[in-house]
Amino acid sequence: MTADAPAPADAFAPLVPQGGAPLYRQLYDRVRAAVGAGTLAPGDRLPSARALSRELGVACGTIEVAYELLASEGYLLARGQAGTVVHPALQPAAAATSPPPPGPAPRTGDPHALLSRPAQLLPFQMGVPALDAFPRKLWARLGARYLRGMQAADLDYPAPHGLPALRSAIASYLQVARGIDCGAHQVFVTTGHRSNVQLAALALLHAGDRAWVEDPGYPPTRQLLQAMGLDTVPVPVDAHGLDVERGIALAPDARLAAVTPAHQSPLSMSLSLPRRQALLDWAAARGAWVLEDDYDGEYRYASRPLPALASLDRHGRVLHAGSFSQVLFPGIRLAYLVVPDAQVAIFERVHHVFFAAAAPAGTQSVVAGFMAEGHFSRHIQRMRRLYAERRAATLAALERGPGARLQAAPQPGGMHLVVRLPGERTDVPLAERLLAHGMAVQPMSRWWASGRGDAAILASFTNCTDPALAERLGALIRASL
Repeated sequence: MTADAPAPADAFAPLVPQGGAPLYRQLYDRVRAAVGAGTLAPGDRLPSARALSRELGVACGTIEVAYELLASEGYLLARGQAGTVVHPALQPAAAATSPPPPGPAPRTGDPHALLSRPAQLLPFQMGVPALDAFPRKLWARLGARYLRGMQAADLDYPAPHGLPALRSAIASYLQVARGIDCGAHQVFVTTGHRSNVQLAALALLHAGDRAWVEDPGYPPTRQLLQAMGLDTVPVPVDAHGLDVERGIALAPDARLAAVTPAHQSPLSMSLSLPRRQALLDWAAARGAWVLEDDYDGEYRYASRPLPALASLDRHGRVLHAGSFSQVLFPGIRLAYLVVPDAQVAIFERVHHVFFAAAAPAGTQSVVAGFMAEGHFSRHIQRMRRLYAERRAATLAALERGPGARLQAAPQPGGMHLVVRLPGERTDVPLAERLLAHGMAVQPMSRWWASGRGDAAILASFTNCTDPALAERLGALIRASL
C-alpha cells in the first residue's frame, strides 16, 4: 500500500454503539490489529479525523481520541497538514515474523499434484518464458495509452467471443506465421489451455466418447478430458511423434485426438509429415476431431518454425489451440481456439452458455495493439535468438564437471531439456531433492499415462540466466546417480 492509498475497509468498518467497548476503543483496537497484521504498513496514510467521522457517523472527537492514543503508543505519527500515517519506524509485520515453514512435498501418487508449482518462480521451472527479457516498458506504454483513451463503452462487459480487434490480429498472425487459412470469426478468445479443451469437448463430444492422448503427454489435458467424462486412450509416442497406426489399433472409434505436433510435450520432437497426413486422413474418415495444442510452435532453432497441422487440414477436422502464456507471460491468462468454419455457430452457442465472456477487455486491447503494431512478431524473433543462446549455454554447463555424462540431447525446438537418468533410476525423489535446492524441475514419469516410461528430468532453459545454475544442477544430478 502506498502512502496515498486508502486504508483497509475492515479497519474502518462501522462501529457498534450499543454495548461492548467504547467507540474510540473499538477504532483503536482495529487500527492496532491492522498494523500488527501488516494490513497497514509503515508509512501508510490514514483518513483524516473529519473524513473518518463522516464515514463512520461518529463525533470527530471520538476519532481524535483513538488517533492520539495510538500516536502516544508509537503506532501512528501525526504530520500536521500531511496527515496521520502509520509510524515509519515500525518494523514491517512481514519482516518481523519468520516465514512459514514449507508445505509438504506433493505425494508421488497424488494425481492432483502432477505438475504442482512452487510458491515462487525458480530456475528451470517449466512453462515459464524469459520474464527478464519481456518488454515491460513498451507494455506499460500500450496499457497507459488504452487507459487514457477509455470510453464509457469500454467499461461494459467484453465481447463474448473476444475483442474483435484481437480476434482479427490473431487470425492475421496465424495466416502469416503458422500458415492457417482462417478468419477472425473462427477465433475464440479464452483464458487458457484448460478453457480451450473444455470448449472443444463441450461443443463436439459427449460423455463416454474415447479420446487419444499422447503417452507421454501433458497431464492436465488427460486429467481434464477424464473429468469431463471422456475415456482417454494413451497412444505411444516415438521419434516421429504420435504413433497414428497404434492409435487406430487401440481405439479406431475415438472421437478426438489431442496432440502437440510442433514440439511434442514433453519430448519435443515434431510430428512427421507422414504421421500428420495419416492423422488427418483418420479424422476425416472417422468423423473425428484433432485438437492441436500449439503451445510453443514459434520456438524452433534448427530451421524456420514448421507450419501448423491445421494448415494441412482440408476437411475441417482440426481445432488449433494457442496461448499467450508461453510467448508473453503466464499471468496474462489469455489464449485462443481456432475452429473450422462449419463449426463456428455451435461454438458460439456453447461459448455463450458456458463461458459468458473472455478475459478483461483492457488486457485484450493491449495484446491487440501489441500484435497489430508488429511488436509481437519482433518479440518472438528476439526470444527465438535468446532461447537458442540459453539452450546452448545450459547444455554446455550440464556437460561440464566430473562423473557420469548426462544425456540431454537437444531437439530442434521447444523450451525445455529432457535429462535422462541411466539405469533403473527413479526421477521423483531426485526432483524433490532438486526442489529443496531451489530448482523447480519436473520428473517425466508423471507425464506417462501408462506408467511405463523412462525416468528423466524436465528442465526449462528459458529462465536460466546464469550458466552456473546449470552447472550446479548437473552436479546435483550426478551426485544422486
